[in-house]
Amino acid sequence: VQLQASGGGLVQPGGSLRLSCAASGSFVDIGLMAWYRQTPGKQRESVAISLRGGNNNYADSVKGRFTISRDNAKNTVYLQMDSLKPEDTALYYCNAVIRRSRDSFYTNYWGQGTLVTVSS
Repeated sequence: VQLQASGGGLVQPGGSLRLSCAASGSFVDIGLMAWYRQTPGKQRESVAISLRGGNNNYADSVKGRFTISRDNAKNTVYLQMDSLKPEDTALYYCNAVIRRSRDSFYTNYWGQGTLVTVSS
């Protein structure tokens, strides 16, 4: 199982970016999907979580600016980031809890980071 993240880049303050993360490989179910971010010297922090069933949770710092969504048919989670601020600059990681077979438990998987830089 692999998570492939994409969509990072350089954007000016106030701009927008859309991150994508697709799960591939052999599995039977995906539970929650989420985005985290990390800056040098700091712990990785949760940005947005998408629970199966449509419930989403956001960090206070991104509420009203970021939107997480998922396309279950494509095994993909998105993060629409609007009104970006310099403090949003970070390496963004996607995360998913995936069940590989009917006989296995759910396992936590991480994608590679995608860099988001907000700067003028």
